[in-house]
Amino acid sequence: MEDPKRLEEGSRHALSEAGEKVEDTTIELSVDKKEKTSKEYEEPLGVENPILLKKTSKRVATLDAFRGLTIVLMILVDDAGGVYERIDHSPWNGCTLADFVMPFFLFIVGVAIALALKRVPNVKYAVRKIIIRTLKMLFWGILLQGGYSHAPDDLDYGVDMKKIRWCGILQRIALVYMIVALIETFTTKLRPTTIKPGYFSIFSAYRWQWLGGFVAFLIYMITTFTLYVPNWSYTIHHHHKSESFTVECGMRGHLGPACNAVGYVDRQVWGINHLYSQPVWIRLKACTLSSPASGPLRPDAPNWCRAPFEPEGLLSSISAILSGVIGIHYGHVLIHFKGHVERLKQWVSMGVGLLIIAVLLHFTDAIPINKQLYSISYVCFTAGAAGIVFSVFYILIDVWGKRTPFLLFEWIGMNAMLVFVLGAQGILAGFVNGWYYESADNNLVNWIQDHVFIDVWNSERVGSLLYVIFAEITFWGVLSGILHKL
Repeated sequence: MEDPKRLEEGSRHALSEAGEKVEDTTIELSVDKKEKTSKEYEEPLGVENPILLKKTSKRVATLDAFRGLTIVLMILVDDAGGVYERIDHSPWNGCTLADFVMPFFLFIVGVAIALALKRVPNVKYAVRKIIIRTLKMLFWGILLQGGYSHAPDDLDYGVDMKKIRWCGILQRIALVYMIVALIETFTTKLRPTTIKPGYFSIFSAYRWQWLGGFVAFLIYMITTFTLYVPNWSYTIHHHHKSESFTVECGMRGHLGPACNAVGYVDRQVWGINHLYSQPVWIRLKACTLSSPASGPLRPDAPNWCRAPFEPEGLLSSISAILSGVIGIHYGHVLIHFKGHVERLKQWVSMGVGLLIIAVLLHFTDAIPINKQLYSISYVCFTAGAAGIVFSVFYILIDVWGKRTPFLLFEWIGMNAMLVFVLGAQGILAGFVNGWYYESADNNLVNWIQDHVFIDVWNSERVGSLLYVIFAEITFWGVLSGILHKL
């Protein structure tokens, strides 16, 4: 029989990747009252024999720390990537620090779902809560990244519905969360209570989850390499003047910026006016002599350099489902394997295997690692890296008990949605910027950045980096710690 207190802990404290607690999604994970006694047992992570403990809840600290690390990476690359272009998103093929953020989010979504939906007594109720959670994330995603909010630099708000952006970070997370959580819910009666000996037994026990991932893989691969991409056009508006461009394609299976199936699907589904208008490919050598930094376009730059492209589009989000499936596998291992060694064998071997597959695909030019297309090699590379980092965190935090150095990550991870909205999306900074003196640029945020950091170090690069570390990441870490204590 599974330990009821440990089950309650997993359902209560596993957080969705977007940072919300799964309490409202996992009310269905109630524990049989008959199993509760005045003396309850909780099985700490990795300890095979239950130990009598008080009625205190124990979080899976690695989950919080890993989620907090991902939020920190997001803030770092968003706000320091402009001066350290090497950590900003790769203009096309390749993988930089910024390119790990999204798949790390989706990986932790999968782990959290496995813990949150460890037991589902009422399937209909669980499905309803999953749909509600999905709609919440879609709402916040469109509000924050659809164009309505212009924080933190622009004090205006509002969006032309002809140009609203329907896709974004939270929208992709919502899609992956919904698909993976529904599969987990509908297969609740098919789950094993124990796993047979053998490395691959955990895979066969959760074959329906892997089947869902395989279907997503097939849809992505077949569409990417067989869909015909015709010529397409777009228009740029300059004040009272408009300029139109035509991009010549007429091909299949192209993985370059101009004629790939990922962009074509989004243009057909959403409409070209609803796509992201500042794609990172404008930093390619073909577009600017300042590559990999931003700069003026080359005189001979191709027509597609200024075209819209959606990095969180529909087809690439289908591929992203695989990141969530791999994450839920790690969660299943955490549930079924009670010893540290058994868990780490599963996690590390899978992480290394995924990295090897990704490197082979990339360096043989079969399928390059590409975040914008969310290529299969990119899925393998980033999921493998997530598995390795997660394993390292698990060793340091939950095995060796070295929690103190990671407290800032833990605190941010426990308040992930708050930090994401107010910090990563600049809502708090935008509010502070609203209180300016004479000029909108003369505000507290800019004054601190310019006079406390950049002027002191006499370097925009160093000053900007220190500002992000201390005035943003450390600030949110301390605030999250105070909220946790309260």
